[in-house]
Amino acid sequence: MKSKTFVSLDRDVVAADDAIARSGENQSQVIERLLQRGFAPRPRAALDERDRGIIDTHADELNEEALDVLDFQVERTP
Repeated sequence: MKSKTFVSLDRDVVAADDAIARSGENQSQVIERLLQRGFAPRPRAALDERDRGIIDTHADELNEEALDVLDFQVERTP
């Protein structure tokens, strides 16, 4: 269900809105599409933050494992 809303936009914003409109897309549709795209990364950012927390929790163990693997790959000179 759609809801009507009124916003005031700078002329530059309206001009940019017109420039990126897809064929047959009106101004409201452009703004809605851009807002939906702008909101989409938020869940991804939350997942990235969760993943960083997991990596940070195991950072020391992961770093030791990486160094161990490098010892097998790098020839050491005396």
